[in-house]
Amino acid sequence: MRYSLNGWLTVAFALGAAVGTHAASGATPDRPHVLLIVSEDTGTHLGCYGDKTVPTPNLDRLAADGVRFSHAYVTTASCSESRSSLLTGLYPHQNGQIGLATHRFRMFRAWPNIPSLLKRAGYRTGILGKIHVNPESAFPFDLNWRDGKSCSYDHRDVRKMAEVAGEFMRASDEPFFLMVNYPDTHLPFLTQQNGIPEHPLTADDVTMWPGVGVDTSRARQSLADYYNCVARLDTGVGMLLDELRRSGCAENTLIIFLGDHGVQFPRGKLTCYEGGVRVPMLIRWPGKPAGLIRQELVSTVDILPTILEATATPNIDNLPGRSLAPLCKPGPVEWREYLCTEYHAHVASVYYPQRTVRDGRYKLIVSLLPDRADRTHDVYLSPDIWWTTLIAADVAKASEPIQRAFALWARPGAERLFDLQDDPDELNNLAGRPEYADVQQRLRDHLRQWQQQTRDPLLDADRLARLTAEMDAFRDSGREDAWQYPEYLDVQADAGPTSSAVRNPK
Repeated sequence: MRYSLNGWLTVAFALGAAVGTHAASGATPDRPHVLLIVSEDTGTHLGCYGDKTVPTPNLDRLAADGVRFSHAYVTTASCSESRSSLLTGLYPHQNGQIGLATHRFRMFRAWPNIPSLLKRAGYRTGILGKIHVNPESAFPFDLNWRDGKSCSYDHRDVRKMAEVAGEFMRASDEPFFLMVNYPDTHLPFLTQQNGIPEHPLTADDVTMWPGVGVDTSRARQSLADYYNCVARLDTGVGMLLDELRRSGCAENTLIIFLGDHGVQFPRGKLTCYEGGVRVPMLIRWPGKPAGLIRQELVSTVDILPTILEATATPNIDNLPGRSLAPLCKPGPVEWREYLCTEYHAHVASVYYPQRTVRDGRYKLIVSLLPDRADRTHDVYLSPDIWWTTLIAADVAKASEPIQRAFALWARPGAERLFDLQDDPDELNNLAGRPEYADVQQRLRDHLRQWQQQTRDPLLDADRLARLTAEMDAFRDSGREDAWQYPEYLDVQADAGPTSSAVRNPK
């Protein structure tokens, strides 16, 4: 069963009336508990994805017990925007969260979302760590736990987080939805916290990634500490899953693990490169086969439909994603051929709107302001920012392909085209080459179709110009407390149901 977004309040009322029926019944195979584990700024640097730099036995075991998605993507490589998509099932250009919540960016309205829908369906709802989407009142969690001494950028106590999660799991027989957010792999990369990891790596223990391609002792120390954070994350997930087992709920809990976007290294977070938008995604679904590896293109807009199907909660008609349930069992599945991502601002000073599309091999990145420079490049290489791992002088000593890649990042022009099969690090721009003209046009056409079907407001030149002027004004003034864009970018208000091509893209 599906409902339109405009009719969701009617659905909510009907579900609310049914709470008394379901609340006392506890979890069942048709209404399992749901544990959503989200790790901040985490790429595919886990053992189950082939990276053996640090052991990740707990996440590897989760992958072995369920499904590992090899090509999973967030909608955008920025914190609040990515989380808004995860929670609402909508792209940021649809829901309005086009920048950081801490800089007053906000959704157009309180869209139906995972906790609001599940709460009205009789689920207890809890979150550990940040929501980071405005308005927070849109997300009616029964438990909203944020302890700065245990779960913050300065303090990461994964043992305490597991204890709080366990208390929530055992508090009632009602089915629960619990979202656990780990900040460990977010900057600053804390080498060790509360003795974890026991034996931290140093700069001599790691090799810089080919996609970054600039090898300095400072960069390698940052990389080593990132891996130390990955090790602590894995330890924390192990403690969390131990609490789930002790609660007696493990055999009837849908577990989803993913990163909210890639790591904060050059050409990673805040970019449309693979290092920013491709993330790990693992799902363990009770009663479904274990040890699967799926190559299909999946997105975080698929998470809400997946959870709704798993919990027998009515779906919403015009969501752009689809349930991952068919991919959680063996066999061929008719699935999407193309996948799209986007980027807007993060903060006003790094506003550089982009749209991307990829198929099974090629990826096209389109800059909506091609005459401008991408300011994220300068931020990453700034010697005045405490977390900078590289400066321009370091890049100048790198190989010619790496220098070209950084120069392209700084001044990308209108389009970038990459062959992800032969060039997974996106170093060789194929845009404009005659032999790839058909590929470039095909991807361009599909991207435009996706923008039209999802009602992308930046297809309209006037709206794009108005948003650009507003971003420029706030960048120069330092004020981000009076955004007007929700008034003129919200084109979903009079939208009817989108086509099945958008809900179930092939």
